[in-house]
Amino acid sequence: MERNTFSTADYVVFGLTLSVSAAIGLYYACTGGKQKTTSEFLMADRNMSWIPVTMSLLASFMSAITLLGTPAEIYVYGTHYWMIVVSYFFVIPISAHCFMPIFHKLQATSVYEVRRVWPRKGYLV
Repeated sequence: MERNTFSTADYVVFGLTLSVSAAIGLYYACTGGKQKTTSEFLMADRNMSWIPVTMSLLASFMSAITLLGTPAEIYVYGTHYWMIVVSYFFVIPISAHCFMPIFHKLQATSVYEVRRVWPRKGYLV
């Protein structure tokens, strides 16, 4: 049985990747950036067009676990997994038209925040 190990080139690429990532983080930590409040940092001060918001949602929806796990799921359990894909065509438009307007009206950033915000706005939970 062959044992897979990192070669020197692999260590160099891995080290460079970590170094560049750390350098970017340190640069923005030291220079500060334009964001002054948490709302500006986390929500872009609620002032973004739909294209970057859509790209962000797509990137979070298509996570690495999804990309790695879906082929394994289909291999183990068969093509019944495609029923989940079919359900997306119904669930995504319903949640976009039913839940997202409520989140926007409450200025909530997640489902967990709705529980705190909802009673203050005069709605019943």
